[in-house]
Amino acid sequence: MRIAIATVQVPFIRGGADNHTTGLANFLCELGHEVEIISMPFRFSPVSEVLRSMKIWESENFGNMNGYSIDLVICLQFPSFYLKHDHKIAWIIHQYRPVYELWNTSFSKTLSHNNEGEILREEIIKSDNISLKQCKKILANSKTVAARLWRFNNIRSIPLYHPPKLTTHFYNEPAQPYIFYPSRLESLKRQELLIKAMSFVESPITAILAGDGGRRKDLQSLIEQLYLNQRVRLIGRITDAELLGFYAHCLGIFFGAYDEDYGYITLEAMLAAKPVIICTDSGEPLEFVVTGQTGLVVEPEPEAIAQAIDQLYFNQKAAAEMGKAGLERYQSLNISWENVVQKLLY
Repeated sequence: MRIAIATVQVPFIRGGADNHTTGLANFLCELGHEVEIISMPFRFSPVSEVLRSMKIWESENFGNMNGYSIDLVICLQFPSFYLKHDHKIAWIIHQYRPVYELWNTSFSKTLSHNNEGEILREEIIKSDNISLKQCKKILANSKTVAARLWRFNNIRSIPLYHPPKLTTHFYNEPAQPYIFYPSRLESLKRQELLIKAMSFVESPITAILAGDGGRRKDLQSLIEQLYLNQRVRLIGRITDAELLGFYAHCLGIFFGAYDEDYGYITLEAMLAAKPVIICTDSGEPLEFVVTGQTGLVVEPEPEAIAQAIDQLYFNQKAAAEMGKAGLERYQSLNISWENVVQKLLY
């Protein structure tokens, strides 16, 4: 088939959504399909730019592309699923979260406390409802996203997991005394929880945070304010080989994101056979981590996180067993591109 994958691009920011898109495209190409990723830049603010992006996608008709017909359109991110095509399906990675479950929280206070934000919220929910109901099939990239679609839009969807980018390359080595947290440095990822926790950690362990983002200066300032320069390191962007190495040699992973839609980091920790510490409000990672068996689930409080880190350090045999159990759990979930394509196309 000739398949178009419709999505958006945030210039200079790469993350899970980009890996999701390229992974899908690459596997479809391997199966012999002709695939094109069609994306447009997206701006989170101001409100007028969000509305403009919505209108552009609403005006797009993929029924004919310069004389070429498209057999199937797979829409991934807001607002790409607003486009028109007789055979479009949605595999939702993200809706516009600030007007959904993040509304009236600290993560969207600027938007949710003004009239312009109220208007945007009403417009997005109405437009999402209309456009998604035009899709021939609706899937979500996790149970968390599926539950959100049902809660706010009264739309049923099928949760469909996909594998991380480097699935076959993860490996395990004996643990070294550090906790690893690779992620974009942004508010929803809550790196500050790990940094603050290191003030309470009693074991001789360090924290290594990889990734870049808008909060790097703030997080570095926090490290300095707490006199943690010798215990916490922000190492910036790293290569894939470095990422795999840090996973392989760490004692465990911390992933304290708030209400995460999917969470590659949890799956990557499992593939590296490492225990992962998550929080009680971390969203989809709660579907993967069985506390005490494949990792530890704790309250999103620095003291509780510190206790979990110390637990891994002072009982490293149990920590290693959790990691092995995590790998076994991942292997039991049938997370593969073969399964994805079977659900998407048939």
